[in-house]
Amino acid sequence: MNTPQHPSTLPLLAITTGEPAGIGPELCAALDPTGVPARLVLLGDRSLLQARADAIGGMPTLVDYRPGEPAPADCLEVLHIPTTVPSVAGQLDSRNADYVLALLDRAVAGCQSGEFAAMVTAPLHKGVIRDAGHERFTGHTEYLAELTGTPRVVMLLAGSCPAVSPDYVLRVALATTHLPLREVADAITPAALTETLRILHADLRDKFGIARPRILVAGLNPHAGESGHLGREELDVIIPVLNALRAEGFDLVGPLPADTLFNPPVLAQGDAVLAMYHDQGLPVLKHASFGEGINITLGLPLIRSSVDHGTALDLAGSGRADGGSLAAAVALAAALASRAGS
Repeated sequence: MNTPQHPSTLPLLAITTGEPAGIGPELCAALDPTGVPARLVLLGDRSLLQARADAIGGMPTLVDYRPGEPAPADCLEVLHIPTTVPSVAGQLDSRNADYVLALLDRAVAGCQSGEFAAMVTAPLHKGVIRDAGHERFTGHTEYLAELTGTPRVVMLLAGSCPAVSPDYVLRVALATTHLPLREVADAITPAALTETLRILHADLRDKFGIARPRILVAGLNPHAGESGHLGREELDVIIPVLNALRAEGFDLVGPLPADTLFNPPVLAQGDAVLAMYHDQGLPVLKHASFGEGINITLGLPLIRSSVDHGTALDLAGSGRADGGSLAAAVALAAALASRAGS
């Protein structure tokens, strides 16, 4: 009997397996490759992935990734990158920090060379990477921007929000990412906000196929500043930027008070929300679709999606971690890669 092979035209997705002590390796090894219009290539330690798969059971077969050669359609391919030291589920070891970064480096290099059509990232642990001496590391988003020489990227999370409608997708982008709260206002400059909105508008159009995106923009302050009585960022920065971009044809609504922006009737009027900071927009998104949400980095010269959760060290190796977000991130990356290649 002949084993079914992946069609040679399918895009290859590089899937970085993340922090080896967390749930990333087992979630990646548990991905169902059937029905995904792409070949799934796991980047990580082959022995680690096999051990997590064997411990949990019922996983797809893992085979070695061989560039340029076909692979069985019902298998996951593994591009072997060894851990620095053996990893124990649930136990962080800073000696493996460089291993985690090497996975990202290899995925980016493969995307830039055309070997991979997109990359999907399992969660990493920022603290252990910083403890290993990478003190400037603040997360996937910033690291990928630096690695690709991209001056500004935009973090976008997406997930279903049935409170709006059964098929509504809530997309929340961030004007600032991983910053202490006291630094947020200073980071929202006219130039930064303008560039963020340009990136969001362009990728909603070009990557997601929304011909004329309508973006709902949150204010920074309570009640969107209440005419300057609760802060002047709306009057001095946000409103002038929105008006300038509207003059160019952008469809922008706001600035809107964040405490009412996320009501279903308001959300139904837009294709995406731009929140001013991390904890203004993401708690709502994660409340609506935690476990199935997706993180997408806009503005990069490659396609990157990710899970909406962390390493969950307490669940590592237990088989109880929910792989819904990773499966959704893989499905979106495959869809975006197919659209880009069509």
